[in-house]
Amino acid sequence: MDQPLPLDDLRVVELGQLLAGPFCGQLLGDFGAEVIKVEDPGKGDPMRQWGREKPYGTSLWWPVVARNKLSVTADLRTEAGQDLVRRIIAEADVLIENFRPGTLERWGMAPETLWETNPGLVITRVTGFGQTGPYASRAGYGSIGEAMGGIRYVTGDPDRAPARAGISLGDSLAAVFACLGTLVALHQRGRTGRGQVVDSAIYEAVLAMMESLVPEWQVAGYQRERTGTTLPNVSPSNVYPTSDGEMVLIAANQDTVFKRLVAAMEQPELAEDERYATHSARGQWMEQLDGVIAQWSSTIAADDLLERLHAQGVPAGRIFRAKDMFEDAHFAAREAIVRLAHPDLGEFAMHNVAPKLSESPGRVRHVGPELGEHNDHIYRGLLGLDDDMLSSLRSAGVI
Repeated sequence: MDQPLPLDDLRVVELGQLLAGPFCGQLLGDFGAEVIKVEDPGKGDPMRQWGREKPYGTSLWWPVVARNKLSVTADLRTEAGQDLVRRIIAEADVLIENFRPGTLERWGMAPETLWETNPGLVITRVTGFGQTGPYASRAGYGSIGEAMGGIRYVTGDPDRAPARAGISLGDSLAAVFACLGTLVALHQRGRTGRGQVVDSAIYEAVLAMMESLVPEWQVAGYQRERTGTTLPNVSPSNVYPTSDGEMVLIAANQDTVFKRLVAAMEQPELAEDERYATHSARGQWMEQLDGVIAQWSSTIAADDLLERLHAQGVPAGRIFRAKDMFEDAHFAAREAIVRLAHPDLGEFAMHNVAPKLSESPGRVRHVGPELGEHNDHIYRGLLGLDDDMLSSLRSAGVI
């Protein structure tokens, strides 16, 4: 626990709220960056109230996305609040924000202005559509980015409207790319001494995950459609029933792996059947092959089925729910879930840091902080404000 963290020499100021910007801050904080989250002194980040389940009126999302961060308050609608934040930014390596383009500029925090006092500052800006272009000024929620980036159209069953993943996928992808861009910009700063703007757009982050969708249309005039639980011409790779009501995903579309699957099924002749002998043939006869596998899998309990498949080297696994993750030996062995102390809820479990580094791993040090918990630490320790100044700022509602 005393091992130095790889980014513990970085100071990050996070001005964003909700998810895309703050998730980028979380990722940097996981590896040791000092992340100073600036919140409105009245209510703070709306994420403090968000989440499907709120036992005792407490958000279960906030402790995760704000983990490892320091919370300070400043009213950015006031000149005094803007001045305080500019002074903090002057001592930072990275600024993260996810407001509409132009907001920082209205607050007197245009990149050119900030670089006058801090030329090495990396300014990471996460928005729906980016800082330029005809859509830049539009409100850009993650769901809109998912729609325009292409992933919504290809998600779901073909006879129904496009579906969505049960998580905030677009926001999270934009945050991951923002974090990547931030680290690249910091690396470049090591060469030049200069910061730059990292422009992460939600729709572009989604588009970046769309494989060969663009050239498929441009070269072949082929439009991917919704295909439910399968990918076209990739078979077998589907979810199959078991005798005890579980669902197991089996992925055996490669020729060599398919031979292992039919060996586990004790039906080796299927690998010689012209309908299933090659990857292309199995893709054409996908529906029939899925029926054969489902008929077999439905006669075996999930544990026994997985044991047979794994013994043959066939990739397979249950469809996990949260409770399954807590009970799984592999999750436990790799400490995929970490437990911390929460001031209201006691022991609090969340996903651990990813990826794992062999020499300089990240660490979850604490859950998301109380609103303004670190005001004195930052305003006294970093900016050197005295008691009278702090009292005046509090009385005016600035912090």
